[in-house]
Amino acid sequence: MAVSLCLPPLDRIWDDGNRTLVKTVGGAIVLAIAVVDWWTKPYVSLGFLYLFPLMLAAGFLPRWATASAGLCCAILAELFSSLDPSFTRLFLEALALAGCGLFVAELQRNRRMTIEAQNRFRALVETSPAAIVTTDEHGFIELANQAATRLLAPRNGELVGAPIAAFLPELHRALRKEHAPQFRASLQCQGRRGDDDCFTAGIWFSTYEEGHAHKLAAIVTDVAEQVAVAPAASHREREGTPLTAREMNVLRLLVRGLANKEIATRLEVSESAVKNTLQQLFSKTNVRTRAQLIRIAFELDMTLDTPPAVTAFESGSVAVA
Repeated sequence: MAVSLCLPPLDRIWDDGNRTLVKTVGGAIVLAIAVVDWWTKPYVSLGFLYLFPLMLAAGFLPRWATASAGLCCAILAELFSSLDPSFTRLFLEALALAGCGLFVAELQRNRRMTIEAQNRFRALVETSPAAIVTTDEHGFIELANQAATRLLAPRNGELVGAPIAAFLPELHRALRKEHAPQFRASLQCQGRRGDDDCFTAGIWFSTYEEGHAHKLAAIVTDVAEQVAVAPAASHREREGTPLTAREMNVLRLLVRGLANKEIATRLEVSESAVKNTLQQLFSKTNVRTRAQLIRIAFELDMTLDTPPAVTAFESGSVAVA
């Protein structure tokens, strides 16, 4: 067991950084086999050994190059064989070598596509202003973005590897239904932050299968921050509703994914003042959630690189388009 833990995964051989090294080593092995096969020609044939360097290099070769390499190796094996020449044997050797090489090449292409898809998914999750977590079949968090870390506030600042039951027990109960079909649902439950502060969590989650593992992905929000507003005025009435300088600054920081406490620190105001400002923004923009408010901000061209405090707004107000 100790020895196996020290061995690196074999698929690391086909990492993109090893492309030149692997192709060079594969060519050198083919040359070495050819020399030894020539030297031992009267006694034994070593043509089957060409399979290994071909499979090694196939992960970085295009299909036509893999098929050509298989044919070349089959010709070398036939040249240095102690048996009588045979076109049938040459054809079968070329087919076997090229087929094995193409099989390995396809496996590596699928692996690269999977890794690229995972990287795109991680980038999407990390840049999302919503708190997103995924768990494995045992209920331990596999992936959590910065918004989730801010919302759940783990003691050591790291959510990955922590049990979801410590923060959202209801999610762990949903995951334990191993034999249940896949499903999507939403719920509200009692959540607990790392500092033992409790909050009402709104959760949208989905279970899914990865191989034989039963996993779960969830978007988590603090219900207290989703301020319900009274029926708003018509679109024509809210078109001329002005936003104050503080509301504009809070909206910019909200787009950056900051929590209420962080916004209060940036603007040097109290957290309750930030919550009151958010309520005013909900009322003026006729939306009910922070995500909808962020969409309104993007409609106003409030890009993430815009500074949070702009003195040009201090003397007046801006109308919502």
